Amino acid sequence: MSKTTQNPEFSTLPNLPGVYQFFNDSNKIIYIGKAKNLKKRVSSYFQKNIGSQKTKNLVKNIADIKHVVVSSESDALLLENSLIKKYQPKYNILLRDDKTYPWICIKNERFPRVMFTRKLIKDGSEYYGPYTNYKTINILLDLINNLYPLRISNYNLSEKQINSKNEKLSLRILKKAGNTIILGFQMGKSINSSEALISEKEYDYNINSVKQILKGKFSPSKELLKKKMLEHSENMDFEYAQKIKEKMELLVNYQFKSTVVSSKLNNIDVFSILSDPTHAYVNYLQVAYGRIVRFHNVEIKKKLDETDSDLLLMCIVDLRNKFDSKNKTIISPFEYNGLIPAKFIIPKSGDNKKLLELSKKNISYFKIEKLKKIQIVDPERHAKRILDQMKKDLRLKTNPVHIECFDNSNIQGSNPVAACVVFINGKPAKKEYRHYNIKTVEGPDDYASMEEVVFRRYKRMIEEEKKLPSVIIIDGGKGQLSSSVSALKKLNLHNKILALGIAKRLEEIFYPSDPIPLYLDKRSETLRVIQHMRNEAHRFAITFHRNKRSGQALNSSLDSITGIGEKTKIALLKKYKSLKKIRETPKELIVADIGVSKTEKLMSFLNSSK
Repeated sequence: MSKTTQNPEFSTLPNLPGVYQFFNDSNKIIYIGKAKNLKKRVSSYFQKNIGSQKTKNLVKNIADIKHVVVSSESDALLLENSLIKKYQPKYNILLRDDKTYPWICIKNERFPRVMFTRKLIKDGSEYYGPYTNYKTINILLDLINNLYPLRISNYNLSEKQINSKNEKLSLRILKKAGNTIILGFQMGKSINSSEALISEKEYDYNINSVKQILKGKFSPSKELLKKKMLEHSENMDFEYAQKIKEKMELLVNYQFKSTVVSSKLNNIDVFSILSDPTHAYVNYLQVAYGRIVRFHNVEIKKKLDETDSDLLLMCIVDLRNKFDSKNKTIISPFEYNGLIPAKFIIPKSGDNKKLLELSKKNISYFKIEKLKKIQIVDPERHAKRILDQMKKDLRLKTNPVHIECFDNSNIQGSNPVAACVVFINGKPAKKEYRHYNIKTVEGPDDYASMEEVVFRRYKRMIEEEKKLPSVIIIDGGKGQLSSSVSALKKLNLHNKILALGIAKRLEEIFYPSDPIPLYLDKRSETLRVIQHMRNEAHRFAITFHRNKRSGQALNSSLDSITGIGEKTKIALLKKYKSLKKIRETPKELIVADIGVSKTEKLMSFLNSSK
């Protein structure tokens, strides 16, 4: 079926589940999507309000539409996933992962070896994994080798080889005790005692115990070791009983460290997601007998207006397929019952809730690490991501590339000053910071002071034809915000510059025409940028205020010293700014500035003023 975007008609599209494909003028697939109702979903792309600019660009490039009807939404999901991987359309998210993950392999051979590998060979061997962390494999293999003697040589130990005339190989590797074949193992550096000999039957029993451990089940191994320990103890072989006890402690210690919740929780997949306007981050945990046997993190670059629910669903399908998970229980923040053959749980409390919180914590740390790296290697992407987030959080029409923040400072109305700090692309532009002496306000009136400084700032910028900010932040509540809006109205800028107020008590954000403040997440980057601006404005204003008061104090003190003229006074004010700094300066340095005679008079005054 085909339709063009010039005059889209959807009357022939069925109200059935299926997969749709958008083609461009070159007859190339540019987007593939699934739908519970094809007609309703496809027609939504051609409404007046279709979302972001990315989606608009997609719609502009649609020249043809085709669809496939399937029997259920679940089938649509699987078909969509396979078609995206096959055609890799421009506007679809493609979960690529070129890594080859390590496995633990139990070889299909007599006296099987247990080994690390990155290659899956279809020779009947059993593979456990894949593991996303090589350290986990090392810990597991180290534990297994401490618990059970396993061969590491790659000799062929088949019946045919054993019965061959190669006497050297047979004698070196194998011994016979009656009708039982015994295999000699190297344990540690060199052990030649009977402890290094093990029957084939016992070896196979140990391999079965290893398989249980790799599946996350420790009970069979603990029971076996306990039984052996008691047998040796009854036979008065206390030394060997102690060695087995140490192995039991090793196994219990590993189980304790690796168990995160109740051991009753078995065969569970856990998924969580975090996202910002440009990227999403997904964590996957696989749980067996209360312990995490696999974890994996994924970073996704968004292409269109994908929701967290859609992105997570795509990852669940992809990751369960990649790691061959058949678990029948999935814990996640969203429910997809009917789409995936598993029971979904959105936990409210208990151990299931703990697992979801653990997954969220993992993905939070993963996101932080990713963003730290991006900040170093790709500062432009880092800045754009923050601006995108601020645009979304503050409900802006465009990214706030240029923001300014104002703060007042005075003590009971004395020496009133104000400061304006400027942030470009989310970072301080310190060369653009400005100080202001309040000129028209008498007494402690923060509202009038704020109105004066905002008016003066933008009146001058208009006169000098400088680029205006899109947002200004006012340090204060509704009163200061209202005063700044009054100043913008006088300049006819209230529709061009958005003024926001931030109150200190609860860090709430006030809008000029909204009585209900906005409360941002205390961990959000948007709030952190605003707090950084507020703190910078406060620091800049208070420093200017202190310097002004110190200068006035120094000025009035110097006026009372006989023999200190106007030129000397100006020089001292300019360089030292306060009496405290003059007292801390070595006498010889002051002599170099104003001469011996004036320095003596100054020191005499300072000593008497003490």
